[in-house]
Amino acid sequence: MTIFRQKGRAVPPPTTVTLECRWSAVLDGHVISLRFSPDGSQLAAAIADGPLAIFSTAGDRLHELPGHTMGTTALDWRPEGRLLASAGQDSHVRLWDTAHGVQTQALRHVTSWVERVAYHPSGRYLAAAAGKELRVWDGLGNLVCAHRDHASTIADIAWKPGIEQIAAVAYGGATLWALNQPEPLRRYEWKGSSLVLAWSPDASMFATGDQDQTVHFWYAESGLDLQMWGYETKMRELAWNPSSRYLATGGGRDAVVWDTRAGKKGPEGSKPVMLGLHEGYLSALTYQHSETKDAPALLASAGQDGLVALWRPTRGQKPLARHDFNTPISQLVFSPDDRALAVGGADGTVALLTLS
Repeated sequence: MTIFRQKGRAVPPPTTVTLECRWSAVLDGHVISLRFSPDGSQLAAAIADGPLAIFSTAGDRLHELPGHTMGTTALDWRPEGRLLASAGQDSHVRLWDTAHGVQTQALRHVTSWVERVAYHPSGRYLAAAAGKELRVWDGLGNLVCAHRDHASTIADIAWKPGIEQIAAVAYGGATLWALNQPEPLRRYEWKGSSLVLAWSPDASMFATGDQDQTVHFWYAESGLDLQMWGYETKMRELAWNPSSRYLATGGGRDAVVWDTRAGKKGPEGSKPVMLGLHEGYLSALTYQHSETKDAPALLASAGQDGLVALWRPTRGQKPLARHDFNTPISQLVFSPDDRALAVGGADGTVALLTLS
């Protein structure tokens, strides 16, 4: 974000931000995944029924791709170039050249339903979870490893920042894997079912959103875990701010922001910031990618009420801006430069909101 200066002195950023709809389009189905290309020039959208659409950030529909028969589940871009990976219910991870709108490779998994797909930040590896098995391929599509030692179906995967290790969550907790070792590096055991996993950017902690309407904070090195409860719904919405200090959580109508440095025991026993505005349950939360001391990252929230809102939780509990859609929101993601917000809807709406 811009740091505003006056006569050589840093001054606070504006207290208001506007959200303007630059363009919108409608796809033929529920938007299940939405991702910007690494350079921010393209936006990929997948609908649950299977097809994919590639838009320019000017709003032009560049390509319509078949995706996966029976349904697409997830998307991720390779960190460099224009290669897009998609996962689906046809037992494959498919790789797409978005410059030409063609499939370049189809990587077969062990079961019919591939739930998650994630590129390593280096672009050297691609991981995907299907059933109880986690598979990792190299950049040429060669299988690097397959980890099957999970007690139940893997719900989510996430690469540990700064290192070639990956965590998977399922019933029973989280498991951390290295690519070159057949046994897990560590198990973070918990008698419950986790749905999503999010690493703090500094890799010191990860959080899981759980089936029993709780959030777990896990300290990566010690294995110590803290549990927060009292949410209205099962937890699927997690977002870390760039400094790794704050975790925003959904699980209800309010965005709940925890300060991991609130006390000697981190967030335990602290009072979170409650951001109340939505009339429907939250469906997405996301922070901007970068911030400065004078301009903390903005948090965006979206809900089943069709409302998108922007917040600066460290500066107050009132929204800075809002935009209303006539459909429940299913996807929300900031552009790489943090100047735009892509929105996906349950009715197939894809829209680009610009910040000013």
